[in-house]
Amino acid sequence: MKTRFVLVAAFVLVLSMLAWSQRPGESRPGEAQRTAQPQNQPRANQGRIPASPAKRAPNTAAEVERRDGGRMNNLPHVNNNRWYGHDRPNDNRYHLDRPFVHGRFEHVGPSYRYNIVRIDTNLHRFWLPGGYLFEIAAWEWPLAIDWCWSCGGDDFVLYEDPDHPGWYLLYNLHTGAYVHVIYMGL
Repeated sequence: MKTRFVLVAAFVLVLSMLAWSQRPGESRPGEAQRTAQPQNQPRANQGRIPASPAKRAPNTAAEVERRDGGRMNNLPHVNNNRWYGHDRPNDNRYHLDRPFVHGRFEHVGPSYRYNIVRIDTNLHRFWLPGGYLFEIAAWEWPLAIDWCWSCGGDDFVLYEDPDHPGWYLLYNLHTGAYVHVIYMGL
């Protein structure tokens, strides 16, 4: 009888040690998680995630960032919460006969941060967690080719493009650049 008791007590002790030897930040069985996992701090836009871009008038030209010494930056990027280099709202490259043909991707805006699960550089496509597929505009692929697509962490935010129905803006939290993407579905 004592042998059974000792074996049961040893078994319970081993199980309890396994339950309490979790990695930091993990919850123990029957316990709610105490702290959220830290996210990568954005390096661009003064360390802040920008708000969604505002809708513009149809013939509005892309805003160019003017820098000291007369230099200009007309590439698509965000600095001081201003969206620079966003093409004209009536640019024909963004015209879609059937916007949102694969449905709308609802989890957009600064509250949602993503990492890229998979990328196909030949087709300019990437997948978010959950299997959501997006395709980068072919003419903007050269802007994003050198992004660190598989570095891990929450490095991207998606915004619905207010000027080009059916398109989204994929914002890189670490470079401050963004490109146009289309949601291709699950």
